[in-house]
Amino acid sequence: MWRFGVLILAGLVAACGSSTRQTVLAPCPRVTILADGSDITRFRPGAPPDLAAMVVDGRMAGVGVTCDYVRGGGVEVKIAAIMDVERGPASRGNRAEFPWFLAVTSGDDSQLVQRKEALLLVNFEGNQTRARVTTAPETIIFQAGRNPAEYRVRISFALTTEELDRNRRRGPR
Repeated sequence: MWRFGVLILAGLVAACGSSTRQTVLAPCPRVTILADGSDITRFRPGAPPDLAAMVVDGRMAGVGVTCDYVRGGGVEVKIAAIMDVERGPASRGNRAEFPWFLAVTSGDDSQLVQRKEALLLVNFEGNQTRARVTTAPETIIFQAGRNPAEYRVRISFALTTEELDRNRRRGPR
């Protein structure tokens, strides 16, 4: 019985010793969803913009971000968008496309540093019309000497001029 107590005590001492290590977190940029680009509704070409002609509809629901140091002192930032998507009555088949992008800007938004285009492909099962999906992470590398916390990353659906104007007239949903 006393051997069992010694093993427990040794385990506790080892755990106490490992708790003195400090984890250094990598800095992350500020990541936000652009209000004007947080929704997308696409209609059948040439049809009026009503429910019967809706092909797809989507909303940015959130964002997942991880930041980790990489060799050489840089920081790798991985960003995944969380979207609520819908297949409309005018869609053909069970597959839908949702184009989106992320833009890295200076901390004061005065300069575009980088823009990455992405495409989310959603396969709806059977008669399923709605889903919440998370995109594959998009990676941005900040080289050593660049502090990611001094930058901003904006995510948005990649809208046409007409879709952007419709979102601005309608306002946020």
